[in-house]
Amino acid sequence: MTAAPDSETPPALVLDGVSVVRGGRVVWDEGDLAVPAGAVVGVIGPNGAGKTTLFQLALGLLPAATGRVEVLGAPPRRGNRRIGYVPQNYTAALGQAVRARDLVALGLTGTRFGLHRSTPDERARVDDALRRVGAAGYADRRMSELSGGQQQRVAIAQAIVDDADLLLLDEPLANLDLRNSQEIVTLLGELRRERAVTIMVVAHDLNPLLPVLTDAVYLLDGHPHHDVIGEVVTEDLLTHLYGTRVRVVRTAQGDLFTRSG
Repeated sequence: MTAAPDSETPPALVLDGVSVVRGGRVVWDEGDLAVPAGAVVGVIGPNGAGKTTLFQLALGLLPAATGRVEVLGAPPRRGNRRIGYVPQNYTAALGQAVRARDLVALGLTGTRFGLHRSTPDERARVDDALRRVGAAGYADRRMSELSGGQQQRVAIAQAIVDDADLLLLDEPLANLDLRNSQEIVTLLGELRRERAVTIMVVAHDLNPLLPVLTDAVYLLDGHPHHDVIGEVVTEDLLTHLYGTRVRVVRTAQGDLFTRSG
């Protein structure tokens, strides 16, 4: 059974008349949307449209040039422990000697200076996060010894170890083979069912994520938009979005998938 957010739970993300400027260039403007709590949201758009910029805005790493931004009912701020973030190519930037368990622990202790002996409660929370993502079996192995799919599971464990209410995942399926991609997508669905966490996923290919997506934020013509996934996965909208012909196919079982041409 999917956990449902409380009726009084504020939207996970609100943009009200927001524009973003970097290096004197408007990345996008006229941002007016509300992402409901508990949604699984695909963030899509062509290269350079500002998908990662949206995450930086939510994380308090980039100020809005105009308008109001609200994240989990409050203004965005750096170091918000209610947000779990896995940046693009995250595992490639890690010291490969670090153990999976120690990496997850940084999700609890990363804001403190220096090293310290973890408490029994912290160790229990790390173990629980590893178990929830199916990574307990290789918790004591070095990251360099793990496959791409295993590394991504550990990265997600770090993002959820502090019981985040919002997960921001920047291309978590990049460079994964089909089996590992499917396993990560299944994991995201399980995380949503366990508790009313909101998950936002930047993706170039919607197809692997379609089984779990409820909504989409799409960056079109210099503006961010939000809608339920069924209103976004249409041939006209996706063709306009990507500037190339996109076909949408519905199988006899009701499943959707897209293809070019």
